[in-house]
Amino acid sequence: MAANNRRMSGKKGAQVGSGGKRRRGLEGKGPTPPAEMRKGHAKQRAAAAKARRTQGRPQQRRGAGRSASELVVGRNPVIEALREGVPASTLYVQQFIDNDERVREALQLATERGGINLMEAPRPELDRMTNGLNHQGLVLQVPPYEYAHPEDLADAAYDEGAEPLIVALDGVTDPRNLGAVVRSVSAFGGHGVVVPERRSAGMTAGAWKTSAGTAARTPVARATNLTRALEAYKKAGMTVVGLAADGDVELGDLEALEGPVVIVVGSEGKGLSRLVSETCDARVRIAMPGGAESLNAGVAAGIVLYEAARRRA
Repeated sequence: MAANNRRMSGKKGAQVGSGGKRRRGLEGKGPTPPAEMRKGHAKQRAAAAKARRTQGRPQQRRGAGRSASELVVGRNPVIEALREGVPASTLYVQQFIDNDERVREALQLATERGGINLMEAPRPELDRMTNGLNHQGLVLQVPPYEYAHPEDLADAAYDEGAEPLIVALDGVTDPRNLGAVVRSVSAFGGHGVVVPERRSAGMTAGAWKTSAGTAARTPVARATNLTRALEAYKKAGMTVVGLAADGDVELGDLEALEGPVVIVVGSEGKGLSRLVSETCDARVRIAMPGGAESLNAGVAAGIVLYEAARRRA
């Protein structure tokens, strides 16, 4: 009866079987951990980024991410990708395929590179994988690209004792242009490329091929919002320079190239978007005495990067 009375009691307070919840609630949670151990704290993010670089892992911070895996389809495209060193995880070969010269070369390249799985699959399976494309019995799977965070590019430059030299692309949707910019950044001592997460070219197999292998050592960062990424660079003491045909400053007069700088390149057709253009500290034009109205992103970036390297030499 005592148990029934206790269950029906309307009194407030601790009940039998509460497990001491109130007592635990009054206990302290211990000393506050140092800033380097508190999730989300600036010092914790900086320590994590430094540890990743020290361990030689791909540079990646909040906002960074992976692209989707990609399939290169067809005998000639597969061979070109393997020749150019495009990262690959698996080479799928159709069962009972006609063993011609291209098939033999693809198998040889994949075997010599190592780390690429060779898988034999029936034609219906390859048809399903490629959504019915003309794969000609060869399909190469390219793993997701590991993007860096925009802050990682500047951090890596400062760690090397160098002034950051970064290229940001605004509205450039051709992967070949992205690959060409990556190649120029590598050639002239830049520290990486920033692309927006949306409406922009990504590191596809086409971009890898155009980069001629330099994408393996030149990081590409992806920004959720390019304008905010540029504003963060400005707060960190970097000069943001936008390329525009009607720019106020000629490239030869731009002293900012000697210091920490971000070069923003727009698309050949539309140029810089309004918000990105307003964010720039300066709008720079490239003199073109030949009369051309514009240059594609890869060529424009290469010219400015060469000028920056010349001044810094």
